[in-house]
Amino acid sequence: MNRRVFLADLGMGFSGLALGAMLQRDGVVRAGGAHALPDGRPHFRPRAKSVIWLFLSGGYSHLETFDPKPALNRHAGKTFKQTPYPDPLQLPLHNQRSRSVVNDSINTRERYATIYPLQVGFRKHGQSGIEIADWLPHLASCVDDIAIVRNVWTTDNDHAAENQIHTGRHKLDERQPAIGSWTSYGLGTLNANLPQFVVLGGPTRADTRESIQGHYLGPRHDGIPLNLDGEPLPFARRPAHLLPEEQRNEYELIGRLNTLAGVEYPVDNALRARIRAYELAYRMQVAVPEALDLARETPATHRLYGLDRPTTRVAARRCLAARRLVELGVRFVQLYPSPYGVWDSHANLRVNHGALCPQIDQPVAALLKDLKQRGLWDDVLLVFCTEFGRTPGQETRGGVSQGRDHHPHGFSVWFAGAGIKGGIVHGETDELGFHALEPAHYVTDLHATVFHLLGLDPRRLEIPGRRRLEIDHGEPIREIMT
Repeated sequence: MNRRVFLADLGMGFSGLALGAMLQRDGVVRAGGAHALPDGRPHFRPRAKSVIWLFLSGGYSHLETFDPKPALNRHAGKTFKQTPYPDPLQLPLHNQRSRSVVNDSINTRERYATIYPLQVGFRKHGQSGIEIADWLPHLASCVDDIAIVRNVWTTDNDHAAENQIHTGRHKLDERQPAIGSWTSYGLGTLNANLPQFVVLGGPTRADTRESIQGHYLGPRHDGIPLNLDGEPLPFARRPAHLLPEEQRNEYELIGRLNTLAGVEYPVDNALRARIRAYELAYRMQVAVPEALDLARETPATHRLYGLDRPTTRVAARRCLAARRLVELGVRFVQLYPSPYGVWDSHANLRVNHGALCPQIDQPVAALLKDLKQRGLWDDVLLVFCTEFGRTPGQETRGGVSQGRDHHPHGFSVWFAGAGIKGGIVHGETDELGFHALEPAHYVTDLHATVFHLLGLDPRRLEIPGRRRLEIDHGEPIREIMT
């Protein structure tokens, strides 16, 4: 150890003492208190231990899934101004919640004012009598177990909204850690052999990786994608020619060298994350393949999820793997049942959603039922969401037809599991399904609800020098909690 590192470690330099005093005075460095590092314990009694966050990329239509609007059929072909309802494009809410990056003079998004009718029927289900689209019969059978929130809104009307619903920030703002990263940072792991934050099925594009990144929390809190279609950890597998004892010796040597480097570079977050990655990768070599070995499940479980059917096989594998991971102690599973962007129905919505709903309907419903039958219902929170809804108007941009454009002003998500009331609808959109009516919920209210049920106060997780805006914290949706 050289003299500079020795003195830095002891904190004996007068410049270091002066800097420390100034940082403490300014509230950047504190011993314990509001900025103490998390110790893995919740701030108050949690209702949930783990989260499965199901995200459908592209923007499913709230109007053809969970928020039926008969007025769209009665007034189909009319403009908004020709209906007895206020024109949603002229209401103050429209401009209050809009934040377009494109110059307004050429931005045609959300301006389609000719009403497009519903493309699917709805029926009431369960004791609660909640209406669910006919495309989702399996989920409809679980309606008494879920809480649908119909008044969610966001501000980004492009697909950067995929990052926004996970981070809470518009693409023009400072980047923030993803919700899974905050969970990892605040609570740590229940199983040291598995990652705290696992990603299944996505993200599949570089510009959407923000939705699984820890940013200033450090790379150790990034989501770790696991592969279900082959080798789960292709870069962490022990080579066939290397004996287990040889590999163990190698990792012990690497560990000693990393410890020496860590002393010389004590504030190098990337180095610390790399050290932990090596250690975790070594432990995961056995744990991850076992966790993702779906062959260990019974044939009845395979049939429940739909692994035996080509239509449902992809989503079924991911949903069943998510159940196995939370059962083994993974804190946060970010699950993409469908490929990137496939729900983006600018044209032929009836064909698009009519084909996609059967692919995810049975597997997601099976996940709910399986959590119940395995005694995990009171420990696992499920969130089913997308980046935005679809506009009530018929899109005609570029000559397309029979579809709906992006719609950030109002859409639906649902919660189920630990700490959630079942068989309820919370909030609403207006008669045409355009605006989320107040008190509506910005996307960080979804985050706040998750954190509350995990026993976390996000204000106590703030990083020195990274004070977040009030809207970043959101407010828990207490009306849907038990």
